[in-house]
Amino acid sequence: MEAAVRNLKTGLAYFTIVFCAGFALAPLRLVWLVPRVGERAAELIELPVMLVVIVVAARWLLRRRGAGWSAADRVATGAIALALMLGAEFGLVLQLRGLGLAEYLAGRDPVAGTAYYLTLVAFALMPWLSGRPRRSARPT
Repeated sequence: MEAAVRNLKTGLAYFTIVFCAGFALAPLRLVWLVPRVGERAAELIELPVMLVVIVVAARWLLRRRGAGWSAADRVATGAIALALMLGAEFGLVLQLRGLGLAEYLAGRDPVAGTAYYLTLVAFALMPWLSGRPRRSARPT
């Protein structure tokens, strides 16, 4: 039970860090980038920044949690964070935009939308990937 509570707290923290970064970047993208380069390019420019946030947040949380964070704990943390992110996306964002889920999915740019969905996969997997043992460099 203790591990489940720790995973929930860590997943919530991970979600909060990444969501707040995206929430902070959204006005910059919408007000400054979209008028200059268009919606697709603006979203594609923002994605690498979000990937850096995802990697840094996952690694920071891994160090903060310390030893004893098993692969199952890391997968659970990513799944919890993803569920929270999708809940925020489909609950809050769709309501703010006044869209239904079908409208939202149909209206996504095929390129930027695909990149966004792949970023969500990276977001879910990053706690697990960040905790995997590093391969040692072999002398040649």
